[in-house]
Amino acid sequence: MNNKLLHCAAAALLCVTSWAGAQTEAQTPPLTPEQQRFHDIYKELVEINTTHLTGSNTEAAQAMRKHLLDAGFKADEIQLFEPYPNKGNLVVRYKGTGGKKPLLLLAHLDVVEARRQDWKTDPFKLKEDDGYFTARGASDDKAMAASFVSILGQLKREGFKPNRDIVLALTADEELGDVPTNGVFWLVNNQRALLDAEFGINEGGGGQLNNGKPVLHRMQVAEKMYTTYKLEVRDVGGHSSLPTPANPIYELSASLDRLGAFRFPVKLADVTRSYFEKSAQFETGQMGQDMRAVASGTPDEAAIDRLSRSALYNATLRTTCVATQLVAGHAENALPQSAKATVNCRILPHDDPAEVDATLRKVLGSSRIKIETSNPPLKSPPSPLRADVLEVVDSITQQMWPGIPVVPTMSTGATDSRFMRNVGIPMYGVSGIFSEPSDARAHGLDERVAIPRLYDGREFMYRMVKQLSQ
Repeated sequence: MNNKLLHCAAAALLCVTSWAGAQTEAQTPPLTPEQQRFHDIYKELVEINTTHLTGSNTEAAQAMRKHLLDAGFKADEIQLFEPYPNKGNLVVRYKGTGGKKPLLLLAHLDVVEARRQDWKTDPFKLKEDDGYFTARGASDDKAMAASFVSILGQLKREGFKPNRDIVLALTADEELGDVPTNGVFWLVNNQRALLDAEFGINEGGGGQLNNGKPVLHRMQVAEKMYTTYKLEVRDVGGHSSLPTPANPIYELSASLDRLGAFRFPVKLADVTRSYFEKSAQFETGQMGQDMRAVASGTPDEAAIDRLSRSALYNATLRTTCVATQLVAGHAENALPQSAKATVNCRILPHDDPAEVDATLRKVLGSSRIKIETSNPPLKSPPSPLRADVLEVVDSITQQMWPGIPVVPTMSTGATDSRFMRNVGIPMYGVSGIFSEPSDARAHGLDERVAIPRLYDGREFMYRMVKQLSQ
């Protein structure tokens, strides 16, 4: 299927409609000029390797800078910072009248690692077939980054004069968490004034499809805290022909088994109850009943157990800690001298990190495990439900997907919004890109986004940025 979009013309004005009704090749005229520009920016961006180990965020930032210069931005409106090799960050200012404080648009250029031998196709070549764009970063987060670049270019070509400055920050190392090379962390600590804004838009939201049909549009207003533990058990080792009880592999494995079987307690917040209340209307039978029970604030254990079978709902209800990496031993004919594991925790924004730490250590239950913490949890206070932001998001949602509710949510993962929230700038995760929960491939193999859904999302973001900056 070619990358095309239904559109109509009336009174000499182009009226772009949703791809959702497109059924056949014959029904889909060629891309509009702005859609083609977006496609080209998106393709170039996803084909630049921006992984931590072998990629260059600076190369991607330079490529986006060129597109913005070509669109009419002046050189002094675009700043590129490279505080660390290959870790470039781009900050662009679309100057407005100054009638209101700036709007911040945030997107990260880096992506998680992707090995060619694991993927069906080259992860750094955009694959366009079967109705999908497939590549590393196809959704996370180059879909949003490319959209913002193309949107600012379109607004510049249109001669749009916003009532506030629009600040776009394209940054490095979001995927590495709270590290010095994280672009937003570095900008907040070294170029704070550039990011000053009344509020901002970032990743973390998006629409949900059920069997291809849009059912709700998520707007992230809160997110979990992120922290990682490094575990290690050591021993003197020896010859494998003389096994001893003090085997680091067995001891660490037993502790990880206990962690795997453990569930942190359910802790509800207003955003959690609201999410389940609004989601319940799209579910029937027991699932809908269980969601309504959670929304009431007093669910029974049976309802919690049933909802927890879903990875998404389980992570929404409670803090989670999961083993993600394991390394042990040094030779096949030697007793292991060490066994190491990485445990990643995602802590509810209304949970107590100290309490989580104490619980984790108790569950692991071995005095021989050396436990070190990296990426200490950074509090991320929920953003207020601003009526002006919600009104714009809901209005455009109704224009494009009539009857679909906007649902404030807590993201189970972490985003760079936490850095901005901690300096008093409310952030909202919303994109207009819809996907099936069963097709969540970000960070995984063959990451993809439905072609029509991406163009719809880009159109949604264009309208949203324009309205929020008026």
